[in-house]
Amino acid sequence: MDTALSEPASSAASAGSTAAVRQALAASHHVVLGPLKLDCGVTLDRYSVAYRTYGALNADKSNAVLICHALTGDQFVADTHPVTGKPGWWETLVGPGRPLDPAKYFVICANVLGGCMGSTGPLDSDPRTGQPYNLSFPVITIADMVRAQAGLLDHLGVASLFCVIGGSMGGMLVLQWAAQHPQRVFSAIPIATAARHSAQNIAFHEVGRQAIMADPDWHGGNYAVHGTHPARGLAVARMTAHITYLSEAALQRKFGRQLQGKDALGFGFDADFQVESYLRYQGRSFVERFDANAYLYITRAMDYFDLAAAHGGSLATAFRGAPTRFCLMSFTSDWLFPTSESREVVRALNAVAANVSFVEVESDKGHDAFLLDEPEMFRTLEGFLRGAGNARGLKA
Repeated sequence: MDTALSEPASSAASAGSTAAVRQALAASHHVVLGPLKLDCGVTLDRYSVAYRTYGALNADKSNAVLICHALTGDQFVADTHPVTGKPGWWETLVGPGRPLDPAKYFVICANVLGGCMGSTGPLDSDPRTGQPYNLSFPVITIADMVRAQAGLLDHLGVASLFCVIGGSMGGMLVLQWAAQHPQRVFSAIPIATAARHSAQNIAFHEVGRQAIMADPDWHGGNYAVHGTHPARGLAVARMTAHITYLSEAALQRKFGRQLQGKDALGFGFDADFQVESYLRYQGRSFVERFDANAYLYITRAMDYFDLAAAHGGSLATAFRGAPTRFCLMSFTSDWLFPTSESREVVRALNAVAANVSFVEVESDKGHDAFLLDEPEMFRTLEGFLRGAGNARGLKA
């Protein structure tokens, strides 16, 4: 049974985080599952998954699509976010007349394990102590997130997915699904992603984590006990990361060196430039909906991701014998997950004669292009989904 908790397990967390979880749970389905053995050796006897669904499962249960969200995403993929009031983060893709139309597909999107929008994470109470986990929460991996999602699908009665799709960290989850549960994945669409996190990306994540941990309000991760929240550190982490999601061309086109609300330089350290004001806004708005410790855990999971290392050093081995149809996409201006990393996955799939197609989309919008209205991306998705649906004999 789906259960809506009357009081989130994160009741001792910061006021902002607690309110966000309450609103997320109220607007989501919520199921408690378990046990779940993690890669670090710890077993969670119980874990919760907060999720949203769109559309309905058809008679032969052949139309289920799992959307995997990125680092700062959540389950609200196609409807108004209960905390920010903003549209769903991928509503350009999911909706009537769009590539993932709920009239045809049963679309599922779950908050990842370790998240802060209702799924079990460091905000939640440790059943052994009754206190928030904080940094005593076990370190999780992308594979652990997939195991948690698989438990949700079992609960929903979905034995096989027509498609798993996601970008960035979501693309890592897609690749992990194809490697970990190949018989459950008919088609896979990893977008703007890689089979392992690069040294550069690990470095950016470390800067963000250090910003959080340097905030005096972090208190070694126990900020809930102190009634504080490391908002300044988390905001800086978000600002740093957000730069990597954009391209120089996009920043120049949008902001250039335009001043913010003034005609002359201020000769101080307020936000003189529009780009500075923009980044500060991104930081401030992020802390309203995200938890600092969750940011530490999820970035660490991405850092640890390395499919080849998990399969004896051979990426091709990870996909050997997989019946899944793959469609990979990258973007020309994405320097966070450049096209070369997608091509590495394509070469590994070709090495084991997998069914794979690949498109590099021309765009100057950077990594975030996968979240935006990119006609070539949508045409590719529509064509691939149509072909995969015909191959499966999909009945809407």
